[in-house]
Order: sequence, then C-alpha cells, then structure tokens
Amino acid sequence: MTPATITWIIAALTALGIVLRPMRWPEAVWAVAGATLLVAFGAIGLGDAVAGVAKGGDVYLFLIGMMLLSELARREGFFDWVAAIATAGAKGSSTRLFVMIYAVGTVITIFLSNDATAVVLTPAVYAACRAAKVRDPMPYLLVCAFIANAASFVLPISNPANLVIFAGGDMPPLDRWLATFALPSVLAIIATFVSLYLTQRRVLIGDSITSDIARPALGRSAALAGFGLLVTAIVLVVASALHADLGLPTFIAGAVTSVVVLLLTRQNPVGMIRGVSWGVLPLVGGLFVIVEALDRSGVTGLIAAELARMTAQSQPQAIGFAGVAVALVSNLVNNLPAGLLAGSAVQAAGVPDSVAGAVLIGVDLGPNLSVTGSLATILWLAALKREGLVIGAWDFLKIGVVVMVPALVLSLFALALVG
Repeated sequence: MTPATITWIIAALTALGIVLRPMRWPEAVWAVAGATLLVAFGAIGLGDAVAGVAKGGDVYLFLIGMMLLSELARREGFFDWVAAIATAGAKGSSTRLFVMIYAVGTVITIFLSNDATAVVLTPAVYAACRAAKVRDPMPYLLVCAFIANAASFVLPISNPANLVIFAGGDMPPLDRWLATFALPSVLAIIATFVSLYLTQRRVLIGDSITSDIARPALGRSAALAGFGLLVTAIVLVVASALHADLGLPTFIAGAVTSVVVLLLTRQNPVGMIRGVSWGVLPLVGGLFVIVEALDRSGVTGLIAAELARMTAQSQPQAIGFAGVAVALVSNLVNNLPAGLLAGSAVQAAGVPDSVAGAVLIGVDLGPNLSVTGSLATILWLAALKREGLVIGAWDFLKIGVVVMVPALVLSLFALALVG
C-alpha cells in the first residue's frame, strides 16, 4: 500500500470520526488520532507533521483571543446586559427577536469573523432566551450557527479561511473584493434567513416571550469586556486593510482585556481559563497535519490541474463545479483543511478571481450543511454544551439541506454573472 493510499484512508476515517464521534469522544480526539496514525505509518514524517501544526499558528492565536474575550464577557455579565436590551427591543414578539438576532449576527460576522459570532453571540443569545423565558431557545441559537457561515465572505476578515484562499500576495484589494462578492453575499444572507425562518416558523409562531425584562446595570468590568470586543473589531478591520495576520492582534486584545478586568476585580484567573474550550486547538492542529499529508500525497496537484482544465473549457461551469465540490468536501473534512487544500490548488492553477471566488464561497457557505463543516459551527456546539444543550448531527443536517443549498446556488449564480 502506497503512502498516498494510506494518507487518503486515514484522512477519510478521521473525517468520519469527527462527524460521527464514536463512543461520544470529542472531535479533537479523532483529529489527533488521525495525525498520529499518519506519522506512525510513515505517511508523513515527524518533522513535516510539526511543520503542519506550526502552519496553524495564526489560527490558534486568533481562537485563543476570541475565546478569552467571550468567556470574560460572559462571566462579567456583559452578555446578560446585551440580552436584556435585545429582549426588550423585541417587545414580546418572537419573530422580532429572531430578526434582531439575525441582524446582530450578520454585523458581528462581517466585522469580527464567523468564529467570533459562534463564540461571542451564542452565549448572549442563550442569555436573551433565558431572560425572555422562551420555551425553546434552539431556533434563536441556530441563527448564530447559520449566519456565521452565510455572511462570512462579505469582507476578507469575515472568515479566517478567506485569507488562505488568496494567500501569497494574491488577495484582491477591498474594492475588487466587494465587486466580486457583494451580490453573492447579499443573496446568501437573504436566502439563509428566509430558509431558516421557514424551518423554524412553527416554533416561533407558537412561542411567546416576555417583554417585562429587568435590565441589569452595566458594571465597570462588563463595560471593559464590551470595550475589548469593540477594540478587537476595529483592530481586525485595520489589520485586514494592511494585509496583516489577524491572530496576534486578536490574541493581544483578548489577553490584555482579560488581564485588566481580572486585576480590576481581583479575580483568580483559573476559573476563566477553565471556561475556555481548549479542545478546539488540538482539533485544529490535527487537521493541519492531515492537510499537510494530503498535500504531500499529490492531491493539490490533481485539484489544480482539474481546475485549470475546467476553467479553460467553460468559466461558468468551473464556477459551479468548484463551488459545489468544495462545499461538499468541506462538510466531509471540515472547511479549514478544505480551504487550505483548495487555496493551494487555486494558487497553483492560476485561475481568475471568479473561479477562486467560487472555491471561497464553497469553503465559507458550504459548511452550513453539517455540524462539523466549519470551525465556527464546532465552536457553536461547544458553546451549546456549556449551557447543557445538544443538537444531533442528523437534526442539524435536515435543517442544513433546506438552508444551505438555495443560498449556495444563488450565490454561485450571482458570482457567475459578476464574473
């Protein structure tokens, strides 16, 4: 059996483990196990595996910073304060609350990234549902998962995966980015809202929420946590405009804000550190090793050759095929490794912006099909578990098919028109 065959088999089994979670072991266990088996069977050298893990450095820093900010804001009551305002603004209407959450999620995704929406907005929405005494919080929480991916290609910073597609100095300037993705993004956001609302309207119509919500006072520590989130958003926009990495600025913002608040309130940092979902980091690290092994097995070259061939024959056909194929693959192996592989193939193939954009849309929007399709959705699941809530892979898939497919088709069609 060749090293390439071993790599593909282990990668496929790892993907199944992450999706199905046999024995209910965490996703990170299967990602690390897959990476370990690749090294043990000689499919990738130990040095190459370490190099693969190192490639995720910026992603690790970004996630740590965002998770620190989220946990800090949750503990200090900032989310409870935001939730009370949102619930009062809904004025007793479950539909109005649903729309407000969707609008807020869109803004957070655009300016703070889809991972931030999953990490930051989810606990705030749960707090709002608890304050409003809703019977079933899941429709509102599903908004956090779906808008995190649907709005994640409005700007380059809206999804860290965007940066790997146009890596190597090929990132389009902001005006060209907006010219390419503005219409597809708008259609994706609208289509996702309509489809998601239709799947949840029965629950929403039958639900009643209280409008008599006591607004908690915004303490100094909670205000500082909220200020940290605002500063982080500004820093990310500036860093993106300068084509700088996003991980270190996010980490510094999260760490500095946490230290200031903990010193101000004289708290022991152990409790906050324990509240962070650290299992996400080995999951990402294991996926980077698997991508490195797949890249060395020749997969990237095969994909690049096929992209170049299809683009030469018909650009609209290449847009449709690339977008749909990458969307499906992202749900099988997670969009982060899929984005890394696809990004390398796009650069090797030298395809035009429209075809590269189809790959990006597949990486960003496609994962709305499954619970393990994107890192943002995995972070969302971790946030749900912290609140004692669970949604099964099959239940999510049934909603994802209805929500993702129309949005993907419309956004790819719009991209072909723009291209």
